[in-house]
Amino acid sequence: MTTSPSDDHVRARARSFDAAAVLYGANRPGYPAELFDAVEELAGRPLDGARVADVGAGTGIASALLEARGARVVGVEPGDGMAAEFRRARPGIPLVRGDGDRLPLADGSVDLLTYAQAWHWTDPARSVPEARRVLRPGGALALWWNDLDVSVPWIDAQDRRVAALFSAEPGIAPRGLPAELPFTTREVRWSRRIPLDTHLANLASHSAFLVLGPGVAGEFFDAERALLLGRFPDGTVTEEYVTTLCLART
Repeated sequence: MTTSPSDDHVRARARSFDAAAVLYGANRPGYPAELFDAVEELAGRPLDGARVADVGAGTGIASALLEARGARVVGVEPGDGMAAEFRRARPGIPLVRGDGDRLPLADGSVDLLTYAQAWHWTDPARSVPEARRVLRPGGALALWWNDLDVSVPWIDAQDRRVAALFSAEPGIAPRGLPAELPFTTREVRWSRRIPLDTHLANLASHSAFLVLGPGVAGEFFDAERALLLGRFPDGTVTEEYVTTLCLART
């Protein structure tokens, strides 16, 4: 039986990023160019010149990549720590404070509303009407997630160890897509070759580990480092990703 997380638990995990913003910004992966190609194709317009609001922008990883494609981006971020790191790392990109359930944006003001790794923190009963409100006619809502590719044996084995660690831990709400919006889904596969310590720091920046506490988390990562060094003695790993894009035009 699946256990539903309490509201307090979800809020604690959402707030956990603020104390780890530097860790998050330094070690989380970016997104491949093919993802933004797919966004343009499904949205029916180029990113160049588009008015884009990147919601749950965090440290600005997606915001910066959207801006590099020529989009006029504003980040929307609720967390104090994440917002501070966004402003430090991306001083040229405007940032406003808010979240997807209460967007601090004018009606019909954006061509594209993006959620990179962030839609699952919203309440769709609020975030869907807010998306409809701020998008111009013909605009698009784009949601995407990076997931390590569990078809790769060593990644699958690590995923099983993580699942065993959190066997009694209620998860965050699933990534359900609102049925009232006509989403189209695409998958993009890509990889990055990084030091083992970066891989472990990336894993440590996820909310489940951030609220776990240093003792148990430290033991887990010490064991992971030893195990993975046995498989990757040069201390370098290739993270294989599946990025899932879900886009709906209004």
